[in-house]
Amino acid sequence: MKNLLFLFSIVFLLTACEKGKPVTDKSSSKTDSTEWKPVDSVTAMKAWMDYATPGDLHKMLAKYDGNWTGASTMWMEAGGKPVASQAECTNKMIFGGRYQQSNYKGSFMGMPFEGMSLMGYDNAKKKFVSTWADNMGSGIMHAEGEWDAAKKSLEFKGKMADPARPGKECDFREVYIFTDDNNHTMEMYGPDSKTGKEYKSMEIKFTRKK
Repeated sequence: MKNLLFLFSIVFLLTACEKGKPVTDKSSSKTDSTEWKPVDSVTAMKAWMDYATPGDLHKMLAKYDGNWTGASTMWMEAGGKPVASQAECTNKMIFGGRYQQSNYKGSFMGMPFEGMSLMGYDNAKKKFVSTWADNMGSGIMHAEGEWDAAKKSLEFKGKMADPARPGKECDFREVYIFTDDNNHTMEMYGPDSKTGKEYKSMEIKFTRKK
């Protein structure tokens, strides 16, 4: 692990050196929006170690490792008829407890459904980060989230492709509510196709398999 971090540090410092070189092209004489400041190797190494070390919020995610059943409810539009289905989910922390990989299987509108997410806590950004991909699309969703310790909830915000409007994206939110170690709920919000206003499009109630 130390060797890998040392390699990262070398790459980091080499990149810094390149970035810090004087610019000879007069047309590119302006600096970046944030002024570059040199960092010594000891400071850089410590920063990488802090960045790579799992903390309490990673341990919180790990509590939800295991196999889960999900009771899913979807609404195709605001005020629409709810569509219920069942799903299964397996969570597993990977890369030394730094990320939680989740694999989902179920059905959607009578068709087999598979999805995968990767979630973690970015020590540098001080935010949760996540990606999502499934067999009902061809893109990858990205989101960043904030942890509310008082409510034991995690709210992600991001953008995703809007197939109904080629070349456009739309905002979405995901809210995870951790009731206890054996139950949690995921709510998803997105724009209504008719009005563009946010509405609750999906809810999944997860129960740990015994």
